[in-house]
This record gives sequence, C-alpha cells and structure tokens, in this order.
Amino acid sequence: MLLSEQWVLITGGARGLGASITRALVREGAGVVVNYHRSEKAALALRDELGERVVPLQADVTDKAAVTRLFDAAQAQTGQPIVSVVNNALADFRFDGDARPTIDTLDWTRMQQQLDGSLKGALNTIQAAAAGMRARGFGRIVNVGTNLFQNPVVPYHDYTAAKAALLSLTRTASHDLGPDGITVNMVSGGLLRTTDASSATPEFVFDLIANSTPVRRVTTPEEFADAVLFFLSPWARAVTGQNLIVDGGLVKG
Repeated sequence: MLLSEQWVLITGGARGLGASITRALVREGAGVVVNYHRSEKAALALRDELGERVVPLQADVTDKAAVTRLFDAAQAQTGQPIVSVVNNALADFRFDGDARPTIDTLDWTRMQQQLDGSLKGALNTIQAAAAGMRARGFGRIVNVGTNLFQNPVVPYHDYTAAKAALLSLTRTASHDLGPDGITVNMVSGGLLRTTDASSATPEFVFDLIANSTPVRRVTTPEEFADAVLFFLSPWARAVTGQNLIVDGGLVKG
C-alpha cells in the first residue's frame, strides 16, 4: 500500500521526533492520526500547520481502554481503519547524564515508568490495531528504539532496558502477525539533534558523538523520520522483525 493511501497513527506524534515523523508522512501524502497525552496545544498547532491530513486525538497509550477508544475515534473521523502504527511515545524522560540515576540509586518506579511507556504502550496499540490490519490483509508497525543497548555510552538504565524489551516484542510479534500481511520493525536512533528529550544534553556530548561517526555529524529527527517511512512503504514489504540503526554509522549492526 502506498504511503498516500495510508492513515498512520503516531503515538507521541505532536512534539519532537513524533512531529518530524508526522511532517514527513504528510509530505508524502499520508494521513496521520497524531496521538498525544498532554500536548494538546502542540497537536492542534501541527494540524493548523499541515492541514486536514492531520487528525489530533488524545489518549494515554498505557491505558488499554483509552487506546481502544483512540482507534474507534480514529476510524470514525477518517472513515478508514488505521493500517500503520508508529510507536514513538516516550514516558517523561530527559537525556541528561548528570541527572540520571546510577545502578545503585535506580528505583523500580522509574524502571516501571519506562516499561509502561515503551512496552505496555506498544502492546496496547498493536493489539488494538491487529483486527483492522487483518481485515485489510495489510499492516505496518514501526517501533522507535535506541542504539544505547548496543553502545551504552551513557548508562540510562531504565530507558535502555525498556527499549531492549521493545526490540524483543518487535521480533516476537513479527512471527505472530506476519501470516496476516503485517510487518513489525524497529528503527533505532542515537542521540538526535535536537528533540525535547535531548535538549538537556550538553553541547560537548553532541560534538563527541559527531566526531565518532563516519558522517561526522549527529543525526537529525528529519533523517530518522525518513527511515521510518521506509518501513511503512511498499519497498519494505518483505522486511519484518528487523532493527535498523539510524545514527550516522556510530553503531554497526
């Protein structure tokens, strides 16, 4: 299915990386359901910027009942089932190495918050989307990951563990959903210049990462968004259960 024929749900689609993915999809003619939790103002501004192909809808993706209502509302407003989902929502988090908890001070509350935001939220959207995707014989699920579990240059224990678990779900879900024409993949970035979450990162860290990559620069949200579009497009129809690292070559495979 062409991008221009799809309605894509992006969780956390109003700000930061999510907004970049939204803009990239609209640029290619897709319709986008922009899910937000507390960022109503940003979601409405994005709709004003991009037009009628953007439908903002509020839901807490960690709430299964709320996600079911989200999909019902999306179909009611667009007239079509959601055939593609980008699980981008991030529980409250800032990439600030000086403020992170160490392994000695990390408490389970923080770990649970990240697991709920990344893993539980993705499971809820996948389960809510599956019936409509099966009915169409087509579905695309893209989970947003991180290169930190391959290269934990800064040990963000809670965030990294949750994203590693999401990669496992990506690969196991691809087995269950593949026979129905549904692919499940992950796109993993490094530190992006710049999102709300990375705004607390000191400039010298960006410089250090840039100098360590073959391209000698830090990946932008717009570049990351283009990789997400690949997995949603017809060109990725035979690709599933994969993790594509988009970080300028910093991490190899």
